[in-house]
Amino acid sequence: MARLPRLSVGGLPHLLVQRSHHGQPVFIDDSDRTLFRNLLGDAAKSEGVALHAYALMDDQVRLLATPGTAEALGRMMQTLGRRYGGAFNRRHARSGGLWEGRFRATIIEPERHLLEAMRYLEDEHNWDGGVAQAEGGPVSSRGHHVGRRQDSLVTDHALFWALGNTPFDREVNYRRLLEEGLAQAPRERLESAVRTGWPLGSEAFVADLSGKTERRLVPLKRGRPPKAK
Repeated sequence: MARLPRLSVGGLPHLLVQRSHHGQPVFIDDSDRTLFRNLLGDAAKSEGVALHAYALMDDQVRLLATPGTAEALGRMMQTLGRRYGGAFNRRHARSGGLWEGRFRATIIEPERHLLEAMRYLEDEHNWDGGVAQAEGGPVSSRGHHVGRRQDSLVTDHALFWALGNTPFDREVNYRRLLEEGLAQAPRERLESAVRTGWPLGSEAFVADLSGKTERRLVPLKRGRPPKAK
């Protein structure tokens, strides 16, 4: 069976994961991460993609982003992968591909899952250095969202703004969510949706999405179709 094209729709948040080839490191140090962030910012601006959260882990990149068009996210990642891969190879005197073939992504219903996705990306357990590394270094957008630093890469989503009337209120309320942790069930839902590429949201959300894309939005039922009577 032919592989379905990647699902992407302009104006909706996408959770995206790009893994390294065979689990090799894609970031050796913070200089690599700073370079990647600069290239990511350039590519996102060029393609009209708003970045809401990100996590730069040793062997993968996770992004939460809203593209302006259906094609923008793919173009951004293609440009970013090519430019960073070449720069990484030159800097570390290596050759060969850096990334797994295709990035994986899902469209999420923002009202239900956007804040979950942010917490999934910015969880301190993603890094050996814990909270200090997650908030203080160039590894994630967490420091921006809790008021530790300003991050020019980030365009805050309206649902983050809805956490409070002032920056301080938003930062305090979001930190409280981070400290509560993300339960296993929503974590698994997000990971499954990214892995399979099916949209994550209510039936009403998926039904509305069907009017914005020709791609199939739910898996086919297993087994042979029933015989006609």
